[in-house]
Amino acid sequence: MDFEKCYKKTNHDSLQAEGKGFWSQIDFEKQKEFYKRISPSTFDEIWMYCESTYYPSETKADDICAVATGNYQKYLADFGKSNPRIAKYAERIKASGDFGGFDIQYGNVLTDEKNFDLDDPNIQLILAVHYLSMNDQEKRNAELIERNLPNIE
Repeated sequence: MDFEKCYKKTNHDSLQAEGKGFWSQIDFEKQKEFYKRISPSTFDEIWMYCESTYYPSETKADDICAVATGNYQKYLADFGKSNPRIAKYAERIKASGDFGGFDIQYGNVLTDEKNFDLDDPNIQLILAVHYLSMNDQEKRNAELIERNLPNIE
């Protein structure tokens, strides 16, 4: 199945109605295995680990963050010279050091075919990195945070 058909086939709307991104369907254990197949030099140009504090428990944990000055960021900026939507995305990542859930919305991808050509390998890569990042941010520390939430009764 090609990328575009797969992307459009995924049931984004019902998952969003449940308050979940479709990336939540990605098996995180398989994703971590996939990370091991990415060379460390490539991984380190896209992602880094940063310490976060979760409140109210004040639990500290490592989260995945964007490398705002790495080669992936430069790639986004270069690609953004011909794609204003990706330029905006690159600026947001550079400013925040993070992949934000609101930066790329499913509806925008489907309706903005000029900037999100799903047949373009560049767009495929950008979407893959974005959604892997979103899944990681959602799942990496979920159990740790849940264990440390105060018991409210």
